[in-house]
Amino acid sequence: MRPSFFHHLHPPTIPAPQARWRYTLGAGGLAVFLSLVLVVTGALEMFYYVPTPENAATSIQTLTFLVPFGGLVRNLHYWAAQILVLVVLVHLLRVVFTGAYARPRRFNYLLGVFLLVICLFLDFTGYVLRWDEGIHWALVAGTNLVKAIPAIGPGLFGIVVGGSQPGAATLVRFYAWHIFGLTLVLILVGGWHLFRVRRDGGIAVPPPEDRRDHQRISRFELVRREVLAGLLAAVGLIVLALVRPAPLSPAIQAGVSTVADVRAPWFFLWVQQLLRLGNPFLWGVLVPLGILAWLVIIAYSLPAARPQELGAWFPRGNRLAQVSVVLIAIAILGLTLLSLLQANPA
Repeated sequence: MRPSFFHHLHPPTIPAPQARWRYTLGAGGLAVFLSLVLVVTGALEMFYYVPTPENAATSIQTLTFLVPFGGLVRNLHYWAAQILVLVVLVHLLRVVFTGAYARPRRFNYLLGVFLLVICLFLDFTGYVLRWDEGIHWALVAGTNLVKAIPAIGPGLFGIVVGGSQPGAATLVRFYAWHIFGLTLVLILVGGWHLFRVRRDGGIAVPPPEDRRDHQRISRFELVRREVLAGLLAAVGLIVLALVRPAPLSPAIQAGVSTVADVRAPWFFLWVQQLLRLGNPFLWGVLVPLGILAWLVIIAYSLPAARPQELGAWFPRGNRLAQVSVVLIAIAILGLTLLSLLQANPA
């Protein structure tokens, strides 16, 4: 079989043990697939979305209920965005728990951390674009965190919000960031990340002399598996979009909030719970930044997995990094669950 352009994007062969789903979890390929779904569905939504406070929520309702297949497109966009955050998190955890960020892959690991941040901000800006009562509290609380930064906070708040309080300028700026700034950065950095995978030697594996299984699979088999995984993911995403509609609430009314459930989006619930402890700058800004800084330190300062340990889960060489990430994950998950329980008492 003659390789196509798509085949040429893959290496001629890769080690079979590290190509198995139980090692990769398929997270990298699934992230690319979901990103493509977001770009296509987002482009379709742009034909009907109107980024003004008076028309934003109404245009979404029009898209959802009056445009043929509009509700399905919006649901696909919404669920692809939520699942993408989870998939990128899983991919990051897989890289840490297999020690796959060791030299020469440290810089690409940092690109992956940056992509996670971009995905979170893309999700949050898209969340705000609904401009309905369901996002009112999260918008006010999120922008106020910017204001809490000492010295530069008020100035940054004005740049983000476009005034003394969230309004028309805020929506336009979030729309511009969502469509142009963050999306373009995601595409460019994502392409760079994929390029570095090839440049850094492909998937992390032990040296040839330390491998027990020398079997390899061809690029044709790899593409076949990716296509099959993409088809299964597409079916699952369509089913989810059909049975679980994306959230929709009444439009924001100036000076009035009719929604009793004041919550951040699910991926920031842990930050919302931290804010209950007191100082918003400390708990809402410094702590999340500290976690990101620690993820960077892991690659450059902590012991890394030894070359002969690569290609398998939980190598001993980077055990300290694994333990620290597990503790962070448990803390974030616990805070998220606590926030959900307090919002929905029995």
